[in-house]
Amino acid sequence: MNPKYDLTIIGSGPGGYVAAIRAAQLGLKTAIIEKYNTLGGTCLNVGCIPSKALLDSSEHFHNALHNFKAHGIELNDLKVNLEQMIQRKRDVVSKTCEGVAFLMKKNKVDVYHGIGSFESRHQIKVTAADGSVKMLDTDKVIIATGSKPIILPGIPYDKKRFITSTEALEMKEIPKHLIIIGGGVIGMEIGSIYGRMGAKVTVVEYTDSLIPSMDRTMGKELQKVLAKLGFSFHFKHKVTGGQVEGDEVVLTAENEKGETVTFRGDYCLLSTGRRPYTDGLGLDKVGVKLDNRGRVEVDEHLETNVKGIYAIGDVIRGQMLAHKAEEEGVLVAEQIAGQKPHINYLLIPGVVYTWPEVAGVGHTEEELKAAGRKYKVGSFPFKALGRARASMDTDGLVKVLADAQTDEILGVHIIGARAADMIMEAVVAMEYRASAEDIARMSHAHPTFSEAMKEACLAATENRALHI
Repeated sequence: MNPKYDLTIIGSGPGGYVAAIRAAQLGLKTAIIEKYNTLGGTCLNVGCIPSKALLDSSEHFHNALHNFKAHGIELNDLKVNLEQMIQRKRDVVSKTCEGVAFLMKKNKVDVYHGIGSFESRHQIKVTAADGSVKMLDTDKVIIATGSKPIILPGIPYDKKRFITSTEALEMKEIPKHLIIIGGGVIGMEIGSIYGRMGAKVTVVEYTDSLIPSMDRTMGKELQKVLAKLGFSFHFKHKVTGGQVEGDEVVLTAENEKGETVTFRGDYCLLSTGRRPYTDGLGLDKVGVKLDNRGRVEVDEHLETNVKGIYAIGDVIRGQMLAHKAEEEGVLVAEQIAGQKPHINYLLIPGVVYTWPEVAGVGHTEEELKAAGRKYKVGSFPFKALGRARASMDTDGLVKVLADAQTDEILGVHIIGARAADMIMEAVVAMEYRASAEDIARMSHAHPTFSEAMKEACLAATENRALHI
């Protein structure tokens, strides 16, 4: 007889493994299927965790090279040991993935390695790497198979010279000239890693700004910061083709005047977004519908058109964020167990892990303008903070958007040191529908970076900022 489960999850990324833990906590007999040898999906293996490990290493080097002397620390013969950086990154990934495996065992979640696909509504086939097949009977299913990088037509993705973030995290050398297609989050993070270590970085972006999904002030400020690292930017450029010539990549693009522009470097990073990954799932066998962008269609409960089959994370609509997938995994598990959870998608923060970091939650200024909503803006620069001057982290600002009549905080956007952690004050405030004055009247420890949040809220409240 086939093993029988209350819930089977296909995909072990943050959405999948968190859903499995929550389901097990709620008493559901749960199985999780993972295509690769290690658990954790893209995020833990070739995404969030390894990129942050390398970002941290490269920032240490950059500080040692540029800032240590000012702190009274003198070094000789400073150099990058890229092989050791990559090895440390691998160690971080290994320990994190082992941690997920431990959590599966602790919560008595059965793990199957292989390709999971639908044989029927209540039966999942697991095809292992050696070709062996195991059948699982299941009541409910969660599709959590994540996403893959988008490869532009005409680009020879050879994984050697034309690379994605996956290959960029396993480089054998520091690029001399890294060309990046796309000015979004992934491109700017990977570009920062190698730009800090001396690579020339050229960004070719189709739109007219960096990180175009975030508040435009953030993109402008990030551009200033990255320009200091030697980044060059080419906006409103449509990539038309690419080729490898020996150890060189040649990229062609069309600028806003319709002229053909050529870029030459030794590596080209493809970072034009990601697509939902549903390959090999056998969705046609059970009739699960996809939308015109290849995403699994779900209702407000994240259930597909086939009752009992759910989908979460990158494979459905919304931002492709690990923490968004986690919240959705918990939501589905709790619904299956009879609870009534909810997610406020507006209050899921977005973060760019450059240095300084960029983070935002709620509405952008552009969204409020488009909606015709009356608002006020309060901002405060990090350079006016004693804590920022003490640590030489003076780039950036906090920008608060509040309703013009009620003073309710509608959006917060931060570029600066520890923005990824600071944004949570904004998330909590907005979850409880706080006003800018509510935050402005709360005591913030001095000296801290979070004082910038208080001052920005003061600025939004009748322009009452104290330290500028």
